[in-house]
Amino acid sequence: MSIVEAIILGIIQGLTEFLPVSSSGHIELGKAILGIKMQDPLLFSVVVHGATALSTIVVFWKTIVDLFKGVLEFKWNYATRYLFYIILSMIPVGIVGVFFEDKVEQFFEGQILLVGFMLIITGILLYLTEKAKERTGEITAKEAIIIGLAQAIAILPGISRSGSTIATALLLGVNRAEAARFSFLMVLPPILGATLLKAKKYYELSQGGIQDAVTSADAAPVSAAALIVGFIAAFVSGLLACNWMIRLVKNAKLQYFAYYCFVVGTIAIGYKLFQ
Repeated sequence: MSIVEAIILGIIQGLTEFLPVSSSGHIELGKAILGIKMQDPLLFSVVVHGATALSTIVVFWKTIVDLFKGVLEFKWNYATRYLFYIILSMIPVGIVGVFFEDKVEQFFEGQILLVGFMLIITGILLYLTEKAKERTGEITAKEAIIIGLAQAIAILPGISRSGSTIATALLLGVNRAEAARFSFLMVLPPILGATLLKAKKYYELSQGGIQDAVTSADAAPVSAAALIVGFIAAFVSGLLACNWMIRLVKNAKLQYFAYYCFVVGTIAIGYKLFQ
């Protein structure tokens, strides 16, 4: 993968991580269009996801600082309760990551047909939110677990993490501003943890001169330079997309992304069936 290709994929990741159109699905579509094949596609995916996690921290830094200040009071208050809900939301995706990592990796290389169908499912979820009555409910333990299940399902490329979690929250009656904030904050611990574990694995393999299993004869390793520029591109575009998405959720504009998902999903299915 060239530097230019890494920048393109990084920008795709940064924009689509926060917009409800599936970052992993668009990464797969981008690789298919550019003809990119990697030895370890999940490594690049985790690195650029780490970049967007960092952009989330930058956007919500004040909220994060306030939460930790509240926790340091060592009592059951809004901050400790909110962090508890985030921990609850992490359980489903943690189970999937620990027990089904090998199976998950199989979905991250060339699964264009799957991406197409999952994008259409994402579109349906987004469309349903516009039909739901606007309510002013807040996050509770029950909502946190259900939204966490949506995040676990969103591991599949084509299912938007932000789209599925925000849509689930809205359908549960959570108000729009809180749905967006919780959706973006709940992903930080899993993404940062996965990034550190994958970086450790990559370091151990490179130190030992061992290469990951090649997924195809012409698959190429991802260079350190490609990872760095991909990270930077994803971080910068992620900052822009995160702020934009917060405004879109508050203004109830998700139906436009539903139509987009329907169109791109149909094109992906057609591309795979008739190539």
